[in-house]
Amino acid sequence: QVQLVESGGGLVQAGGSLRLSCAASGSILTINDMGWYRQVPGKQRESVATITRGSSTNYKDSVKGRFTISRDNAKNTVYLQMNSLKPEDTAVYYCNAYIWSTASWGKVIEYWGQGTQVTVSS
Repeated sequence: QVQLVESGGGLVQAGGSLRLSCAASGSILTINDMGWYRQVPGKQRESVATITRGSSTNYKDSVKGRFTISRDNAKNTVYLQMNSLKPEDTAVYYCNAYIWSTASWGKVIEYWGQGTQVTVSS
């Protein structure tokens, strides 16, 4: 069974920084695209940043220049470095990955982590 586990969330003052990590484990053969999404109560989950296996990236406009997504393929881990945090960045952040595993019958499957809370105070 493939599992994604996020870490690094917490409480930070506006202007501060946090680094989120998401480690994938299980019978993994290949991880393709990975990403970070966030959600606040009553709102739709939204994409924050995505990264391909070759490290091509895309960002939500409001985080460009402040957040950086990266990955370590050897460790099956994706990171989100968040700088200059703003109160509107407060949300539960979820890790997402498309993974080919030994149990997926030759098909890439989308997985989600359980989420980690990021709270930015003013």
